[in-house]
Amino acid sequence: MDLEFGKSLDTSKKGSWKPALLLAYQSLGVVYGDLSTSPLYVYKSTFAEDIQHSDTNEEIYGVLSFVFWTLTLLPLFKYVFVVLRADDNGEGGTFALYSLICRHAKVSLLPNRQVADEALSTYKLEHPPEKKSSSRVKMYLEKHKVLHTALLILVLLGTCMVIGDGVLTPAISVFSAVSGLELSMSKEHHQYAVIPITCFILVCLFALQHYGTHRVGFFFAPIVLTWLLCISALGLYNIIHWNPHVYQALSPKYMFKFLKKTRKGGWMSLGGILLCITGSEAMFADLGHFSYAAIQTAFTFLVYPALILAYMGQAAYLSQHHPTSYQIGFYVSVPESVRWPVLVVAILASVVGSQAIISGTFSIINQSQSLGCFPRVKVIHTSDKIHGQIYIPEINWVLMILCIAVTIGFRDTKHMGNASGLAVMTVMLVTTCLTSLVIILCWNKPPLVALSFLLFFGSVELLYFSASLTKFTEGAWLPILLALFLMTIMFVWHYATIKKYEFDLHNKVSLEWLLALGPSLGIARVPGIGLVFTDLTSGIPANFSRFVTNLPAFHRVLVFVCVKSVPVPYVPLAERYLVGRVGPAAHRSYRCIVRYGYRDVHQDVDSFESELVAKLADFIRYDWHRSQQTNCNSDDDASHSNESSSEGRLAVIGTVAFSGAPGYEIEESVQQESVSVGFSTVESVSDVIEMEPVGAVQRRVRFVIDDESESDMRTDMEVQLREELEDLLAAQEAGTAFILGHSHVRAKHGSSVLKRLAVNFGYNFLRRNCRGPDVTLKVPPVSLLEVGMVYVV
Repeated sequence: MDLEFGKSLDTSKKGSWKPALLLAYQSLGVVYGDLSTSPLYVYKSTFAEDIQHSDTNEEIYGVLSFVFWTLTLLPLFKYVFVVLRADDNGEGGTFALYSLICRHAKVSLLPNRQVADEALSTYKLEHPPEKKSSSRVKMYLEKHKVLHTALLILVLLGTCMVIGDGVLTPAISVFSAVSGLELSMSKEHHQYAVIPITCFILVCLFALQHYGTHRVGFFFAPIVLTWLLCISALGLYNIIHWNPHVYQALSPKYMFKFLKKTRKGGWMSLGGILLCITGSEAMFADLGHFSYAAIQTAFTFLVYPALILAYMGQAAYLSQHHPTSYQIGFYVSVPESVRWPVLVVAILASVVGSQAIISGTFSIINQSQSLGCFPRVKVIHTSDKIHGQIYIPEINWVLMILCIAVTIGFRDTKHMGNASGLAVMTVMLVTTCLTSLVIILCWNKPPLVALSFLLFFGSVELLYFSASLTKFTEGAWLPILLALFLMTIMFVWHYATIKKYEFDLHNKVSLEWLLALGPSLGIARVPGIGLVFTDLTSGIPANFSRFVTNLPAFHRVLVFVCVKSVPVPYVPLAERYLVGRVGPAAHRSYRCIVRYGYRDVHQDVDSFESELVAKLADFIRYDWHRSQQTNCNSDDDASHSNESSSEGRLAVIGTVAFSGAPGYEIEESVQQESVSVGFSTVESVSDVIEMEPVGAVQRRVRFVIDDESESDMRTDMEVQLREELEDLLAAQEAGTAFILGHSHVRAKHGSSVLKRLAVNFGYNFLRRNCRGPDVTLKVPPVSLLEVGMVYVV
């Protein structure tokens, strides 16, 4: 199932309905597996304990009415018609909403932000006429730093609950599907068969993750389509055969009758009813693989009607049969002649639904890692053709162990449903809150519109959320415990990362110090390229000064490399590299900022090294060509040397092809007034290279290497250009060294006990037990130089 192929069809033939239908078909297997299997356990969880199925049928009709209106209001009205439109360059999910908000208001806590990032083509801002009320909300958010932290905590809470759902959904889906065996064997044998079979299927599911979903992905859509057609047919059969008038229960009055009769028990049973929307968030989270039209079409015309028919069919059967609560379930309404085929399809569909949430968990952890909110883990890209299909070994095995523990520990649908329901509603509440901010800040709608959206959908979700909280001792404690544990890890890691950046920012050394290094001070320049990795986008990092102090030598070609994340899903290859000089041309020192989006695939070290050298060659040619144009009437390059005596401006080096003389693609944009990097001191730093006078014009240049030999060198500048390129080539042949900091972080004296615990023990424990930056960058040990640094934060 080549998602990228389908996506290209959608974008290239927007006027055609065939590509949209193809994408809609493909989305069934990825997006709707979890949502479509919810009929397996909704009624069983609802009637588990709080309410009883009586002869009056008021309970079953009330539950059906609640299910119908919940599916209509939340997945259909909220997600399909509103939330799916709040995409970030076609991407969806919690981080997409956060990214949108951070681009339209200065509320991000990410370090090393630059004005140059706002020139990215994917950093597009929606600019309808801004209303005064919207700008007041924006100014209020930007002014109060505590709201920035609160917003990040809200995003992390939603992220942690999605990860918790990745533990609970496979367990409840597979367990509910396998529990169909209870009608074919005695209760004694059933107890000893369902748990081992469920655990075996879960082990197989997680063991196959490293192959990637693309190898079996083409089975997913047919399985879910078969399942949807199956439950639709069963629903129609049960409606026609048992109770053709069950459609009357769709009236809202049955909800009020249900609550009036059952009172507190009915309210608490909402914790089971809400499971009918499990998996709705996947419509938004997986938006990047498909399109708005495809997901809208699939849900509106297939998934939604199939689910309504399935729930109506079960209610029609139960209205004419009144079994005990233990016997209420999906399989009792399945005719015995087709029960085994339905069981097989249900197990396959539950596996597909579990696969979708597992893949989503991998994806959201990778996004968290990219934005500095999660310790570094190994990310394996399982497909070269389909973007975004990844596998994280450590997370995979932790999820498997937790899924098996949940299955063995809870042993019933009731406790699993209570836990899953709380996780689902928390994620939905977070999405509602973030979408309300998007309506104000990004769409520039009146705050009243956003408030109406928040109150209407938020009140419905709060009703279900409160019912879930009452199940705290009956399983709902698990997602809360998981979220607290994960949020502690993520917040500690993010906090220490920010503090390390602040330390680097305030302890960087001046450019004059670097330029003064030379033979007179006993400093030697050795052959080769030295790549000094730092989080700083300007200035000389303290770890390099420490390196030179202990080893009085550095490489002939020196490159300060900053690999940073920007709040966009993707950075086009042509805009990824920002390259500039550090000092005069004769010093052979450069700065390269490599920008990635939160869904981008990071390069391996071999391709990165060769591409970096190519971009440096591009920049050298561009820089000398620009100097030649500005100094065409000069006899020497004095003005060029004077211009380069400090850090020069950065140029965007891209992949625009040219032939003959160097070609350029120049885009003009008004420069912003100041650089926003989140710290008050940075605006006064003289070597912030993105700064220009207010109202000046920023030139963005893309350039590529011309493989043909240069024409005859006649001027002094051309000779110097050739010498600099030859030096770069000779340095590359001599070898490349990767200079990375090996940090130890310690809290300042006098810090609070909580800070000392978080930094001295929590962060350092995580740092020692996660993958180091050298492993993440796949640096060969023979080329690695580590510089020990103690950060006092």
